Amino acid sequence: MTNGGRAQQREQTRRTLLDESRRLFATRGYGAVGLSEIVRAAGVTKGALYHHFDSKAALFRAVLEEVQQQVAETVAATAEAQDDPWMQFTAGCQAFLTASTDPDVQRIMLVDGPAVLGWSEWRALDEAASARHLADVLTALIEAGTITRQPVAPLTHLLSGAMNEAALWLAGSQEPEDLTDTRAALSQMLEALRAG
Repeated sequence: MTNGGRAQQREQTRRTLLDESRRLFATRGYGAVGLSEIVRAAGVTKGALYHHFDSKAALFRAVLEEVQQQVAETVAATAEAQDDPWMQFTAGCQAFLTASTDPDVQRIMLVDGPAVLGWSEWRALDEAASARHLADVLTALIEAGTITRQPVAPLTHLLSGAMNEAALWLAGSQEPEDLTDTRAALSQMLEALRAG
């Protein structure tokens, strides 16, 4: 087998491990899934798993990063479909809330993420995945005069925290209208930021 073929096989093994781990973590939760179950589902050996990830937590972290990246891409695509910067901002916030209602996303990103990685590491990943982008958007809206001039960092953390908390609350909700009500409340909260 050529080096290119081996590299391709390694990447395929890594991809399969991530896909199977995501499926298992999403349906059963991090704590209920063992490494032996992951390697069995992926059809690889434990040695192959340890070649790519030094622990179950490292594998989970890679899955979490992928989930966060996918949510960020959904938010960005939804925002970019709008022409007006304010509409981009509000559409992006609503897209985050909607994407976060996916049970797989909730379980991996919002429930197990902070528990497995610890609050500080989870917050650092969240910051890298979405909060930095939110801060950039808020900065641009403040500079354009759309949002009243104010410090960006506290506003970013307040909005990010509110949306994460709403998504967690929705994860435990049994009422279909809760998403609609939460989206309406978010719209009012965002509208209150507009200047004039």
